Amino acid sequence: MTGDVVFERRGAAGLITLNRPKALNALTREMCIAMKAQLDDWAGDDGVKTVIIRSPNEKAFCAGGDIRALYEAGRAGGAGATAFYRDEYRLNATIKHFPKPYVALLHGIVMGGGVGISIHGSHRVMDQTVTFAMPETGIGLFPDVGGSYFLSRMPAEIGMYLALTGERLKTGDCAYAGIATHFVPQNLSEELLSALERGDHPDFVLNSFAESASAALLSDIREMVDRTFSEGSVEGILAALDAEATERTAAIAATLRRKSPTSLKVTFRQLREGRHLSFDDCLRMEYRMVTNMMAGRDFYEGVRALIIDKDNAPQWQPADLAQVSTTDVDAYFTPVPDELSLT
Repeated sequence: MTGDVVFERRGAAGLITLNRPKALNALTREMCIAMKAQLDDWAGDDGVKTVIIRSPNEKAFCAGGDIRALYEAGRAGGAGATAFYRDEYRLNATIKHFPKPYVALLHGIVMGGGVGISIHGSHRVMDQTVTFAMPETGIGLFPDVGGSYFLSRMPAEIGMYLALTGERLKTGDCAYAGIATHFVPQNLSEELLSALERGDHPDFVLNSFAESASAALLSDIREMVDRTFSEGSVEGILAALDAEATERTAAIAATLRRKSPTSLKVTFRQLREGRHLSFDDCLRMEYRMVTNMMAGRDFYEGVRALIIDKDNAPQWQPADLAQVSTTDVDAYFTPVPDELSLT
């Protein structure tokens, strides 16, 4: 295969193969544009009954957007970084509204932008190797690609917990949270792909392959998460975690205190507002947020610390939650000159 993303007709299926193995299939703007154009074409093709997206890379389905490239584009000024997000969000909306079954075959790392090109489809099929996360608060950003919508609609406070902490989930917990629709063991992946290509509806095919997957983490901590993460502010969540005074709540609180204070407060508001917005309006809100964040500091500092210099010691500004005012948070939700159009 050649190209960062490859499109094929396989029987009654349109097959998308992510093909940037050295970058763990990190998304580029060009990949997003190409995928949207192909989906628009297949939507009107009566011969395509189902679209399937997969990765042949053993380590990852997709590790997210190309963060290093976004860092460099943002540092250089201009509209390069926001142009990526605009086209990525348009792709996310195309997947969400796609008129045919859209089946994501997931394994390995599924994070950030990789979540955006999978979770909005009709079927999310995971094997036992999946590691799912939305880790953006750790790099001075927020869980985008429609996170306002799908995280805020998870059971009770699970979405808020995942959004703020960036917790990594395995397959059973993904099923528990509604992220995965089916679990199919890795040794059946090629047989499953062949069956989907024959043109039967994915519901029928997957029912013959799917097995049960037991939750481990989320079922154990669900009651605690629902108690503590239902508070009315990030400070309230931390106070509730501290008050519980267990080894687990102390570890969660310590994790939160390492994240960007600005990102935590922006993310908290994002999810509370996302509960009441349509999917498209969530993306429009996120585009405002990301455009305003690209003009700030913490994203660049987070990427520097975790990806560029790898010293894992970001110097957030402000460095404390108390220094992030309501006015500061409001600024990330204000209109931008180039509002997002999804058409």
